[in-house]
Amino acid sequence: MRSFVVAIAIGAGAAGLSGCATTPGSFPVQVSRYHFDAMKSRGTITVAPLPGGTVASIEYKTYAAAVEAELLRAGFTSPPPGTPGEYLATVSFSRAERPLPPKRSPFTIGIGGGSFSGGRGGGVGLGGGVSFPVGGQRDRVGIVSELSVRIRHGADAIWEGQAQSLTDTSAPNVDTQAIAGRLARALFTGFPGESGRTIEVK
Repeated sequence: MRSFVVAIAIGAGAAGLSGCATTPGSFPVQVSRYHFDAMKSRGTITVAPLPGGTVASIEYKTYAAAVEAELLRAGFTSPPPGTPGEYLATVSFSRAERPLPPKRSPFTIGIGGGSFSGGRGGGVGLGGGVSFPVGGQRDRVGIVSELSVRIRHGADAIWEGQAQSLTDTSAPNVDTQAIAGRLARALFTGFPGESGRTIEVK
């Protein structure tokens, strides 16, 4: 039986994500995929929890629905009711809080020969060559979300992928449905993807 394991350190991955936000509260998704072949064939597929892992909670069902939608978009089909699929996709996910650095204020003060500048371009000369932000939020919290999917054909694991991202809890897209959809879309972008390579999907 062929098998493989994907391992990505949440701390290291999240650290990289925190430095490359595209818009406030929006961070790229880091995606890794592993497979043995080009996955050219498609067929019916069943989505299920990872054995011994995630229970079939409402949150799990949200992630499973997002994964199923992407699998169907990738060319798989749903089996008839009560019939197992030719392929089995097991889904697991995790969420963990982590602190975020304070946001920089649009206002800065220069010391020793620079200027005071506002976010709209106006300013008062103070003199200075060093600037620092004025104000800004503290104690910001982010959520590291991770989605893992393994596709089996019989006893063999033939594809495995993992998507991870960081979301500011003050962002409008912090709800479970939005996060699950974003991770699933990123995970199946260009399916099956390049095996063994980690990419960022914005």
